[in-house]
Amino acid sequence: MKKICVVTGTRAEYGLLKHLMRGIQNSKKLELQIIVTGMHLSKKFGYTINEILDDKFKIDHKVDIKLVNDTSLNISKSMGIGIEKFSSCFKKLNPDLVLVLGDRYEIFAAAISAMLSRIPIAHLHGGEATEGLIDEPIRHSISKMSHLHFVASEEYKNRVIQLGEDPKKVFNVGALGLDSISKEELYDQKDLENILDMSFCDRNFLVTYHPVTLEKNSSKNQFKEILNALMKFKDFGVIFTMPNSDLDGEILFSMIKNFVKSRSNAFAFESLGQQKYFSCLKIVDLVIGNSSSGLIEVPAFKIPTINIGDRQRGRLKAASVIDCNPSESAITKSIKRGLSPSFRSSLKKVNNPYGKKGASSRIVSVLESVSFKNLLKKEFYNISF
Repeated sequence: MKKICVVTGTRAEYGLLKHLMRGIQNSKKLELQIIVTGMHLSKKFGYTINEILDDKFKIDHKVDIKLVNDTSLNISKSMGIGIEKFSSCFKKLNPDLVLVLGDRYEIFAAAISAMLSRIPIAHLHGGEATEGLIDEPIRHSISKMSHLHFVASEEYKNRVIQLGEDPKKVFNVGALGLDSISKEELYDQKDLENILDMSFCDRNFLVTYHPVTLEKNSSKNQFKEILNALMKFKDFGVIFTMPNSDLDGEILFSMIKNFVKSRSNAFAFESLGQQKYFSCLKIVDLVIGNSSSGLIEVPAFKIPTINIGDRQRGRLKAASVIDCNPSESAITKSIKRGLSPSFRSSLKKVNNPYGKKGASSRIVSVLESVSFKNLLKKEFYNISF
């Protein structure tokens, strides 16, 4: 049995990993280990470790990286704590491979620890571009530390190879989020309203906005523009999902809370979890913000995404995604376009550039078949021009 240690630090990332974790758990050739860290262990972010426990997974270790606030100094301290604690966990668990997804700083810390512990790393969703974020260099750095790569498109596969990775170790499996949509049993509107203790309006927006971490002091100003635009649609229900623990995230928390207090048809949730989040997507008219989900999963529901600012600049986008500048007038114009009958009717045949369902099973198949013995020593793959 090959021991696969999965590290998860956020609600969104766990939602993507859940069915893959189940596939590893059910494999006769693989043994699942789980380390939980980051926002999962914070009451402020919903203490989402409970979602993992509710799904009947056994958690092998908890790594508390002491998320205090969203300053660069404290995030740096959290990474340092993480590197030390992950190293201790890996020594105890002795995994054959560490599996990580994405580009967050707690995952970066886990990857550094695995590299120094001489444990092979499998990286999911590498090769993607988010030019407005600190996540961009973190993602590519994790790719360079990794030995197996599971990417969401051919373009992303080529980018990982361009980083010098062996094409034989880079697998285009599609996006895990699309896999999750097909496997989740979604709630109908009445059940969802009872669970969330809220009522949807006749028309509704779902808003997820995260800080643009490579821009100083822009998050507050940009989000103010979004809220001003939302005020022009007073009859619409507004459902906010809270931002991640990124730089400048604190100010967004308080702005959302103040907006919800001032409006009876606005609601905010620390963590919806994937099942409730996807159920909301069945109901709402469009999604507003700058989350990767708006580009990857939302197009599968045939509704528009208003993608604001530069946070996701560089990522592949379906025709359902409307890019706009972070100004009140541009956001208002984009929302009106997304609500127009002509635009909405065009989405019936929209194609998602992130592939089809089945990513989890494709990854499990590779993990079962590939030998881990000679992964550590890598050669830089040179592209011939």
